[in-house]
Amino acid sequence: MNFYDKNEAAPFPPMGWNSYDYYNTTVNEEQIIANADFMAKNLKKHGWEYVVIDIQWSDPDAGLRNNENLQYIPFSQFCIDEYSRQIPAPNRFPSSANGNGFKKLSDYIHSLGLKFGIHIMRGIPRFAAHNHMPIKTHDGTKITADMIANPYSISRWNPDMYGVDASRKYAQDYYDSIFELYAEWGVDFVKVDDICNTNMYPSNPYSAEKEIEMIAKAISKCGRNMVLSLSPGPAVIEKAHHYKNYANMWRITDDFWDDWKLLKAMFERCEVWQSHVGDGNWPDCDMLPINVLGYGWGKIGDKNNKGWKSKFSLEETRTMITLWSIFRSPLMLGTDLPQIDDKNLELITNDEILAMNKLPTQAMQTSASCNEDVVVWVNEAEDDLSYYECYFNLSEKDQTIKINQTVGKDDNIRDLWEHKDLGKSATFVLKPHCCKAFKCTVTGQDL
Repeated sequence: MNFYDKNEAAPFPPMGWNSYDYYNTTVNEEQIIANADFMAKNLKKHGWEYVVIDIQWSDPDAGLRNNENLQYIPFSQFCIDEYSRQIPAPNRFPSSANGNGFKKLSDYIHSLGLKFGIHIMRGIPRFAAHNHMPIKTHDGTKITADMIANPYSISRWNPDMYGVDASRKYAQDYYDSIFELYAEWGVDFVKVDDICNTNMYPSNPYSAEKEIEMIAKAISKCGRNMVLSLSPGPAVIEKAHHYKNYANMWRITDDFWDDWKLLKAMFERCEVWQSHVGDGNWPDCDMLPINVLGYGWGKIGDKNNKGWKSKFSLEETRTMITLWSIFRSPLMLGTDLPQIDDKNLELITNDEILAMNKLPTQAMQTSASCNEDVVVWVNEAEDDLSYYECYFNLSEKDQTIKINQTVGKDDNIRDLWEHKDLGKSATFVLKPHCCKAFKCTVTGQDL
């Protein structure tokens, strides 16, 4: 059963920026605004629109803890309201003071013509349960956090939350109340963590499926369209039907970083999930780690801490963007946008490549006419006269490839990265880890 119109919430794969890959748990309001301003000025016209604050935005001490090389702290005393709901830490997000939450920041991002998103962990704060703090209920009944918490359901990597026990009478009320709050703030996108692959953990027999269902139901009741994104992965292919019923996005990988081995493995993951893409359902290859990364993993405030430069070569970055685009994964940039260099900016503003991400039909991975070291992805264009072909060299050797499949008088092969028309045929050499993307136009045979 669908609880909300997922096509209306995400008719195409969402495109935007997420704070995690650069800032980790430490991002603040000034940095969010700087990235939003950059997006509005340089990226919005190319389809990039979501500005997403990732994990621990309610933690006032995230930067300090990071200096201590601690990312998540057991029994962390982060900021919550009178109903056990997380609220932004005002020392990091000054506009949230006096009960404003993210409303003022969201309003600013909307004023730029962009959309606003946040990250949450599934469940209810553990310290709220330990202190018997109240939740908001639909009928005013006095219910405390411990009365709906599942103390046996705790993330193995971030212990902030207990799972919510769906069998408890007022469990749905808690999720209804937090999404009611997010609607008031003007949230357009919610990334829910520790929920996508939780059923894979043999040590944790408590299913997160019911929490996904409660969240989807809460979104449908809140009165505002929100994209529902599930993390982390890898998602379980046997649960594809459930993800498609209740979410817009679900991670098909664990955290993806700038490592060729992870990128090469993504081709197999995309092949597994290719038939489940479309109609408001977007299997998620995770963020695009480009340009500069990792500032939040160093000592915050240290002038020598600049994070690191992505280990992907420019060609590997191009391969990543091409695969994400033709597969039709959500596109979420993981970097600090104001620091982006001209070469990376050119890669993420290539409208001919990004157009593949908005196609209405399913792409397919094939190795037709190529050896096993070259992977080919194909999809149909919207005009019924063209189709896309993307070639990827996953080997460590040069590969020579020839395309000669068009026969009409005005047929053409267009190189989308070079912005060149090549005519009826093309022969090219793919270097290791490189790709080519083409739009082939077929006008019919000569008479």
